[in-house]
Amino acid sequence: MPHYLITCFDKPNSVELRMATRPAHLEYVDTFSDVRKIAGPMLDGEGKPKGSAFIMDLANIAAAEDFVKNDPYEMAGLFARHSIELFSPLMGQWVGG
Repeated sequence: MPHYLITCFDKPNSVELRMATRPAHLEYVDTFSDVRKIAGPMLDGEGKPKGSAFIMDLANIAAAEDFVKNDPYEMAGLFARHSIELFSPLMGQWVGG
């Protein structure tokens, strides 16, 4: 399956919404453990979350769009925008193997 780099950018001043929705988001993302390569928050210069990034093995771009659409963060209105790009790993290793 192809790799996709998914970046989701939070709306301004939404840290409280992110924290309130975080347990549901983590539970959701965990259901993709078989195709999730890397996942984590993007941070601003002060170390505060400003979005989320994922590298996922998914069948196609429609599956990547569905992943974002059904994320509790997206459903709660946290994300201002997102980007989905094909990703070709060249160097390094995945966290956890």
